[in-house]
Amino acid sequence: MTIEQILQNEIQESQRALDGAIDDTIYRRDHSKRIELINWVLENMKTPDISEIIELKMNEIIDKINKTHDIFEADPLDSELRILDWILYQVCSNEIKQFERL
Repeated sequence: MTIEQILQNEIQESQRALDGAIDDTIYRRDHSKRIELINWVLENMKTPDISEIIELKMNEIIDKINKTHDIFEADPLDSELRILDWILYQVCSNEIKQFERL
């Protein structure tokens, strides 16, 4: 399965969760953000340095978290950071697999 397929499957799962009976707004926010970030990565997949782009975005979020003095403000940023971390892992794993095939 390609990285694009893995990310598309994750979008579909998150969309199903959003369409389901989730009453918790935090989970809705996380699923919406997951879809948004995965779409952003998919749009930038053709860029040869996609891993670096994701890392830059993660560093921006870390800077925002460090400037935040309220846990309620930091929580959505922390969720976004965890989502990007998962995406970065998937992208890097895919790159390693491609490298090993050579």
